[in-house]
Amino acid sequence: MHQVLSLLRKDIRLFLRNKVAFGLTFIVPLVLVYIFGQVFGVNRSSSGPTGVPIAVVSNTDAAVADAIIDAMEDETAFRVIRSWKDPDGREAMLTVDRTRELIRDNKLRFGLVFPADTVSEERFGLRLIFLNNPRNEIETQTVTGLLQKVIFTSAPQALMQNLHDQATAYIGEEKTSSFYDGMARTMADSFDLEYEVVRANMEAGVMNFGSESADGPQSDENDADDDANFIDQIVQIENEQLAGADVKSPGATRVVGGWAIMFLLFSVSGAATSLFEEKQAGIFHRLLASPVSRSHILWSKYLFNMLMGLVQLTVLFLAGQLMFGIEVLPHLPSLLVVALTASIACTAFGMLLSAISSTPAAANGLATFVILTMSAIGGAWFPTSFMPEFIQLISKLTIVYWSMEGFLAVLWAQKSLFEILPIIGVLLGIAALVNIFSIWRFNRGNLFE
Repeated sequence: MHQVLSLLRKDIRLFLRNKVAFGLTFIVPLVLVYIFGQVFGVNRSSSGPTGVPIAVVSNTDAAVADAIIDAMEDETAFRVIRSWKDPDGREAMLTVDRTRELIRDNKLRFGLVFPADTVSEERFGLRLIFLNNPRNEIETQTVTGLLQKVIFTSAPQALMQNLHDQATAYIGEEKTSSFYDGMARTMADSFDLEYEVVRANMEAGVMNFGSESADGPQSDENDADDDANFIDQIVQIENEQLAGADVKSPGATRVVGGWAIMFLLFSVSGAATSLFEEKQAGIFHRLLASPVSRSHILWSKYLFNMLMGLVQLTVLFLAGQLMFGIEVLPHLPSLLVVALTASIACTAFGMLLSAISSTPAAANGLATFVILTMSAIGGAWFPTSFMPEFIQLISKLTIVYWSMEGFLAVLWAQKSLFEILPIIGVLLGIAALVNIFSIWRFNRGNLFE
């Protein structure tokens, strides 16, 4: 038994000294658990998105519009935007055309328009327009559901008041009140309800007339279904998709970029750490004995990994076209430019790992941690809007986020090469900064010794 305990202590000491094993055992799972917890609302009042920007344009003075907008501003999932800077940098109220333009450019993804005929004397109910750019299906479905909940919760009372005002304008206050009295008595007698409860619900805009007198949870569930069906008929939401409507395989087009860039990061980081293997095999010493400098070795590795990354991305996207019908060939020139810049940035990341790590095991462990974290917060796994706002800001510092922006801009929004230049500039900027630091570390390190 003493020998077993001695061996156990030995294994524990070796494990604690192995930073890679310790990190993969504890740090990586803890970080990912935290991210997943934030996404799914652990210790938050509700799960789902937080602070999703949604433009609101109101061209009506109907009270029901103000009621819905107030409810949207109270909903933590939304960040209501009523104004935007014009080309001259001045803050200006959003118009429908300006909102459409911002959504097409992916500066916003959602917008709700209250047209001038939101409430009309010629029809019963409301008319709203939902503008959207559904680049992420999970995010779009969640936002749509939350928006419907807000509208259906806040609209009835204001709508009933509006109908009451319209009826009063036509037939007068006395006849309108008499009409409601008669309706309430008829409903109370027909469904065995209390007249006072039905009448009070009608005044409050509640649609489950008198349901308080119903018995049992099944009755409550049926009442809720009846309310939803009734409100569906009185609230007309017109959906207007402003990007991706012509994409033939939207589901695959949305996700292929995220998975492709994650696999590329693993491939490139693995290839970059081959520098350690060549050092241990003595290849560096033989190369440096010839007319070859350190910079020559680094640049050859960089170009090799960059070309391999470009080929890997191209093969993955072409396979996506063959297997899932993604439209790659019509956009191939722009897609190749984005793939090239993404490969440059990913190769810079791989070289950074080699520059700051002391062993191949340390480089591989650090790569696993950073790649999984970047993929989680960069949008490869789930929408960034499902995370707290400070993580959404951090996500914009990752290669995964900007690579996905580039792929979706080409394949989803079908933008031209000129229109995606800002995204390309960001990826090249990240690569340049990382390369500068990596070269500095290589010059100070002992990788070639």
